[in-house]
Amino acid sequence: MTPILKVENLSHFYGKNQALNNISCELSHPRIFGFLGPNGSGKSTLFNILATLLTPSQGQVNICGHDLLTSPDHIRNLIGVVFQAPSLDKKLSIYENLKYQGQLYGLFGPKLNQKIELLLNTIGLETRQKDLVEKLSGGLKRRVEIAKALLHDPKILILDEPSTGLDPAARINMWKYLKMLNLKGVAILVTTHLMDEADKCDMLFILDKGQLVSQDTPEALKKEMKGEIISIKSKKTYELQTFLREDMKLDSKIINNNLKITVLESVGVLSEVMKKFGNDIDEVTLAKPTLEDVFMKKTGHQFWNNP
Repeated sequence: MTPILKVENLSHFYGKNQALNNISCELSHPRIFGFLGPNGSGKSTLFNILATLLTPSQGQVNICGHDLLTSPDHIRNLIGVVFQAPSLDKKLSIYENLKYQGQLYGLFGPKLNQKIELLLNTIGLETRQKDLVEKLSGGLKRRVEIAKALLHDPKILILDEPSTGLDPAARINMWKYLKMLNLKGVAILVTTHLMDEADKCDMLFILDKGQLVSQDTPEALKKEMKGEIISIKSKKTYELQTFLREDMKLDSKIINNNLKITVLESVGVLSEVMKKFGNDIDEVTLAKPTLEDVFMKKTGHQFWNNP
């Protein structure tokens, strides 16, 4: 089976600064794929390369059997791109935006009208096609952006930070449409810095400082962590950390003034901690590992404090 996307030893430099460092991955089935990373991780550079906007410094990218370096025009007919920044003409109606986008792909007349009608029905805007874009909410604008990217029936829909500027309800609706499109056979590829968004992907690739540090399903990545995460808020955070390290041989991290410990079994640890520091503890929470915990384990630093 020809891979939907195959990336081999991909690197990119801006002058002397390396944005991507020897990335390789392969996507074989039309699923929802996510590239998760903080600012500066290389997500935007990777997006621009996959969108054929940027020629990589080194390595190969193959989309649906076509080489990005030698066949960029053919690849542009295979991908639909939704940018983080708005690309709609606010002074035109929804229908007019879709019409002019379709004409850029050589669609005209009844064929274009039928396609627009189908997409408007799909995104639930068939009764609002005459509305000016400037009067739409952020969520509705994003749905029109997605419709624009689907006019030419792409094999892959690539979205850069698709939830930017959306309220929680709009984000839920957007993901509903993405999953519906995926069920119809469209591969979805998103770049994101949002953990809950990453959790919705079928396969996740974690980027940090231009490197691919891990790849698997979100569930498999979290299961790798094993055990439970204890978070303790205390008046004696550093004394407690010393006690855990020297007396219980446990590693811990101080994050936002809270002490975090990953353990296989929490009851015994909490019992010892409460015996020693019970009067100095304000709050204890217990949770399963999250993708943020996975990122920290793989990189050695917090997601939002990327040095």
